[in-house]
Amino acid sequence: MGKDNFGDWFREILDAAKIILRTNVLTVIRRNLDETGHEEMLFPTLIPEDLIVKESTHIQSFEDEAYWITHGGKNALSVKLALRPTSETAITPMVKLWVRSHADLPLLLYQIGSIFRYETKATKPLIRIREVTTFKEAHTFHASHEAAQAQVRRANEIYMKIFSELCIPYVVSERPDWDRFAGALTTYAFDTIFPDGRCLQIGTSHDLGQNFAKAFDLTFEKKDGTRGLVWQTSYGISERAIAAVIAVHGDDRGLVLPPTIAPIQVVIIPILYRGFEDQILGACQKVSSELISAGFRVVVDNRPKITPGSKFYDWEIKGVPLRLEIGPRDLEAASFTLVRRDTAEKTTYKLDSVTRIGSILSAIEDNLRTKAWKYMDDHIHTSNALEDAKQFLDTIGGIVELPWCGTDACGRRIEAEVETRVLGTPLDGGHEVDGVCPCCGQKATHVIRVARTY
Repeated sequence: MGKDNFGDWFREILDAAKIILRTNVLTVIRRNLDETGHEEMLFPTLIPEDLIVKESTHIQSFEDEAYWITHGGKNALSVKLALRPTSETAITPMVKLWVRSHADLPLLLYQIGSIFRYETKATKPLIRIREVTTFKEAHTFHASHEAAQAQVRRANEIYMKIFSELCIPYVVSERPDWDRFAGALTTYAFDTIFPDGRCLQIGTSHDLGQNFAKAFDLTFEKKDGTRGLVWQTSYGISERAIAAVIAVHGDDRGLVLPPTIAPIQVVIIPILYRGFEDQILGACQKVSSELISAGFRVVVDNRPKITPGSKFYDWEIKGVPLRLEIGPRDLEAASFTLVRRDTAEKTTYKLDSVTRIGSILSAIEDNLRTKAWKYMDDHIHTSNALEDAKQFLDTIGGIVELPWCGTDACGRRIEAEVETRVLGTPLDGGHEVDGVCPCCGQKATHVIRVARTY
């Protein structure tokens, strides 16, 4: 699986592996939000048109993508209803009922549900779809702009932790002015690189300023008794995080899943021989019980009339991190054979050492994270020339970082001439700016990232 055949591999894996990752990925996301003071809620899916149009900039960006409900049964509705493309215009009026004074702030909310956008480009499962069924969107409300900006920084830190747990490498960039989320003062985005060299946006965070508060007259009583508009942020992750897990770690044999989110962490395969069936199955069940009691997700594959080799294939394509085999020789030696999915390394352990499984799963996770980051680092290229940047993206793919004067005109020219998309400027600010803008020849003031994207 590589640059030229990734698309075919991705479609085949989605079909063959019968992937069930959603619950475990959401568990990681929920835990990180719950631990940082966010409260989960669920807001309406249908948004009246008169609410959406209150924030004109926002609806203009979605007007070509919104799904509209015009009838209830055979009766025309007096007000059209939009299937939510995002939820600021649904949530802000509700928060107006709850926030009265500075004592009610900050308010940190999130929901996980569906959003709907009439995507006009070619759709691709989990990557570009019209119903985003696993959309986590957080919305926060603050008494000052400084507090809102600090929350955006915290949101980025939360996302860094989430993606680290999922073993997904990333860069964080401040999107350019022409590519900000509608209604936002600032947008930050997390992008990762797929095996075909293209980038996928896997998370965003936004400083919304007071744009939505103005539209909905969301105010609060300040400490000095005067009234002011609330400051807002939002940040979201969709099932693209699942697509990234699949793409970043997979290989020619199928999925390779990080143990944290693998639906099954250990599969136990009995290697049955006539006359030893009961003893082997008994040993497999005993090991399974011990591992389950220790908190691991385990399956014993005792399907009849299926060869061990076929079972190996089935579980490899599903990406199960560890395969544990027990046969007659293992029984005789009071041992089991362990095979790692990430390295195919095969090791023999004593049956009384099943407690080592936890450290082995941790080692697998560390290895996947290290390999993924190495691939990412190897596909980030620094250049001073547009032709060189284009050649790198044409042949290798990934991300190119260029010096930039900071003007929209040169940024858009870079997009056009390199036939790419501007991801933005690095969040960390640690990139040394050297050289001149390749478009205008003026001294560079920023580093700008470009990539071919989905």
